[in-house]
Amino acid sequence: MNFTFATAGRIRFGAGVADEVAPTASSIGQRWLVIAGSSGHGKERIVEQLECSGCAVELIQHSGEPSTGDITTYSSLVADFEPDGVLAVGGGSVIDTAKALAALSVNPGTPLDYLEVVGRGQQLAHDPLPLLAVPTTAGTGAEVTKNAVLSVDGLSQKVSLRDERLLPKHAFIDPELAMSMPPAVTAATGLDALTQVIEPYLSKLGNPMTDALSSEGIRNGAWALLRAYRDGSDLEARTAMSLTSLLGGLALANSKLGAVHGFAGPIGGRFPAPHGAICGRLLPVAFEVTARALAQRSTDDRLRAGPRQVAALLTGKPNATVEHGTGFLQQLVEDLSVPSLSTWGVDRSDVPSVVDAAMVSSSMAGNPIELTRDETVEIMERCL
Repeated sequence: MNFTFATAGRIRFGAGVADEVAPTASSIGQRWLVIAGSSGHGKERIVEQLECSGCAVELIQHSGEPSTGDITTYSSLVADFEPDGVLAVGGGSVIDTAKALAALSVNPGTPLDYLEVVGRGQQLAHDPLPLLAVPTTAGTGAEVTKNAVLSVDGLSQKVSLRDERLLPKHAFIDPELAMSMPPAVTAATGLDALTQVIEPYLSKLGNPMTDALSSEGIRNGAWALLRAYRDGSDLEARTAMSLTSLLGGLALANSKLGAVHGFAGPIGGRFPAPHGAICGRLLPVAFEVTARALAQRSTDDRLRAGPRQVAALLTGKPNATVEHGTGFLQQLVEDLSVPSLSTWGVDRSDVPSVVDAAMVSSSMAGNPIELTRDETVEIMERCL
């Protein structure tokens, strides 16, 4: 048994911990670049508390997923302001934007110099600026991951800037900040969170720590997501979903994901579909196809047992079968009104190119078994 586990320098979790952000930030430095969503809940309060602490604040409001062009544009603002650190208040895209800026504003070159898959994949020459992350959604777990996902201008593809030094110095997970999410956003972000505890649990690169984190995340997400979707003011359900998201981030950063995220990058880069909605639509089918492939071809008893164990965690039934797990996920996606991929403009003519990109993605490397091309095509076609 040999593994490494890395995460944010300090994690604070619980209702009300957002009020600890300003005192922590002011103890690090007095000039803060704040990256926030255009409607990020809690943003105004945190900025006000920073300013009351004597900090100078430069605010960038970012909406949508970050692109390489966004990072290049924002980097000039960072250079002019000369911050002591970067603070992200928002969803996964906001936190990824902050990570990329914290790194690339103090390193030479362009984003493509450092991006994996389509870029040159260079290592950062200098440590990023100190980064504080305050998620306002319960989905990506980006507050404890070591990568920033960027869409690449001109390529219709999303890839990662990845370095262990991108892990935030402090992460503050306050479930109260997620209570303003509308149902559709709750569904999409929650399905991303649930996928990100299931895939690391199944991953061939998992370890005892990621398994423990993922299993707790699956148990919480299984009961809490539909409750949070139906009643956004349910703090108990919001807390469980924030925990699921956090646990997923911790797990995926120290193992890998799988087929769902292998597809999600290429699809999200080409079509205007929310990342979590893509994951939700793919999850039941990818789970079923992967379980079937493991049963047919794998000789690893631990990996073969994974889908049955996930089914038991999802349903709360120790003797649950893979079919029970698949049925649970299919019903959940239906209850959350997740549309098919064709709703977002994906059709059969897109399948070959998406499959090509998915099969070489970094996430696919974590799948518990290598899927054949026919199996990957089947997943896509059944989700249209």
